[in-house]
Amino acid sequence: MLPPASPQPPTVLRLFLSALRLGLTSFGGPVAHLGFFREEYVARRRWLDDPAYADLVALCQSLPGPASSQVIFGIGLACRGLAGGLACWTGFTLPSAIIMTACGYGAHNLVGIQHAGWMDGLKIAAVAVVAQAVWSMGSQLCPDRSRLTMALFAAVAILLMPTTVTPLLVILAGGLLGWARYRRIRIPTTPAPLPFALSPVRGAAAILLFFLLLGILPLAASWTHWRGLGYFSGFYRAGALVFGGGHVVLPLLQSQVVHRGWIDNDTFVAGYGVVQAMPGPLFSFAAYLGAAATQPPNGWLGALICLTGIYLSPLLLLAGAIPLWETLRRTRSAQAALRGANAAVTGILLAAVYDPLWITSIHTPRDLALAISAFALLLVWRFPAWLIVVLSALAGQLWLHG
Repeated sequence: MLPPASPQPPTVLRLFLSALRLGLTSFGGPVAHLGFFREEYVARRRWLDDPAYADLVALCQSLPGPASSQVIFGIGLACRGLAGGLACWTGFTLPSAIIMTACGYGAHNLVGIQHAGWMDGLKIAAVAVVAQAVWSMGSQLCPDRSRLTMALFAAVAILLMPTTVTPLLVILAGGLLGWARYRRIRIPTTPAPLPFALSPVRGAAAILLFFLLLGILPLAASWTHWRGLGYFSGFYRAGALVFGGGHVVLPLLQSQVVHRGWIDNDTFVAGYGVVQAMPGPLFSFAAYLGAAATQPPNGWLGALICLTGIYLSPLLLLAGAIPLWETLRRTRSAQAALRGANAAVTGILLAAVYDPLWITSIHTPRDLALAISAFALLLVWRFPAWLIVVLSALAGQLWLHG
């Protein structure tokens, strides 16, 4: 049983530095990131407890945009308000954004990085981190037979119906089942309010700005004919309208930027392969596309325009939803529904241990041995996740491919 969340909120600088380390070490894609976040902010630092973290994950999984980036932005919001949210998002995004911008300058040289031995080790580390997160979250969020059953059914649904909307449907179904099962049961404690949350007025302003930009940006781009505003508008819409995170937005961006002549297909495919080998959020691919664009604004300015555009819309949505979410989660009906929704989130992570993590990482007995060792170091000896990443990368290079 984890101790309660720390009563002392971290400083903005500590939030930035912790997120920066995650941005440098969180390999494995969006679902793996959720495991890294739980290890850092719930198990290690205790800035949130498991129910609050699972509530936030459920909310972000229900919104369009990059769930892992929204989760870390929400963690910062919960700890230090808007300044904390921006610090967490900046720290997590900055390493991959810089790397992908640099790759955009030398797009023609990107060959073979995703097949390196150290990269195989990093993939195996992601398996261990997510498996440990599932183990720990399961003990906290699925303590009875009903919620354990919901989690298992959620995992089965994700594996049998791997569509972009399945996670959302699974969370909604878990919420309904939780409401039906627990609405008449008196919950002994109400969840503590998340400190420093945005006020309802600011939340409403964020939602209003989200919709205004969604309608105005395409018109402004067509009126001005400035290509940079066209980039910003297109990437803003991509972030606003896609469910399923980075793996879904990448092919959608291909149809937009390649067909419009902003970038050629070979350059796009080269960057697509590299971004999946990078730590941090897959949405940083936008920085690569902006830097590698065939016509100005490109380079660092194009990267900044595209990266800001693709992230602004989902972060505005989350900022607008959090005040309402904070009010709802404290009612008895919502608490009952969240019991089921949180069990569904655990099931989603359980499914992710197999697909995509296991099937893309574990191919030989040596791979399995490394995964088991990394899992044991996390769960039994309490090694920090960043050290597991470093050790797994070394093992991948020297032992798996030595």
